[in-house]
Amino acid sequence: MDPDRAEETVGAGEFTALGEAAQRRSLTVLTNHALLPLEGRPNLYVRGISEQVAAAYGNVVADPVDADLAVLRLRTSHEERPGLFESFFHSGSPAFPEEELKEILRLLDAVPTLVCVNLERPAVLPEIAAKAAALVADYGASDTALLDVAFGRAWAQGRLPFELPRSMAAVEASRPDVPDDAEDPVFPYGHGLNL
Repeated sequence: MDPDRAEETVGAGEFTALGEAAQRRSLTVLTNHALLPLEGRPNLYVRGISEQVAAAYGNVVADPVDADLAVLRLRTSHEERPGLFESFFHSGSPAFPEEELKEILRLLDAVPTLVCVNLERPAVLPEIAAKAAALVADYGASDTALLDVAFGRAWAQGRLPFELPRSMAAVEASRPDVPDDAEDPVFPYGHGLNL
């Protein structure tokens, strides 16, 4: 490898811009109940997202009661595994634990909420899908990419690379060696709204 050549390409502006554009396009809008695109500078309550980044799009407030809307970023639920090697791979139940789900649903009941879930693997989230004002899946996009799409500054064109099952019972009843085999998924393989 030529170190001088590497310095010319690693982090080059052109490549960084292409990567950022790919992040925006990869976002997958799963639901949108007349929330997106957002307009103006609303009062935003944010959780799981940088307040500094959000402040470029709206007025960040500390309490959901004072918010026009909330932006909530989640990671797919998983169970911690012991051991160094195994700890790098998320596995176990893809359903949110009951207490975490209750907390999420309280926020969704309190204020219209844009929920963005990082889908490193399929998730069981029918209650969240039903109550979120908009639900977006990401696969490693930045907070800026998410908010650019939310505020109509960029277009999301992503499609689900797998189905999202309706329940753990559906997951357990599906065949482990057959993709997209769950009965009545919340979102089928390939789902995505253009926004």
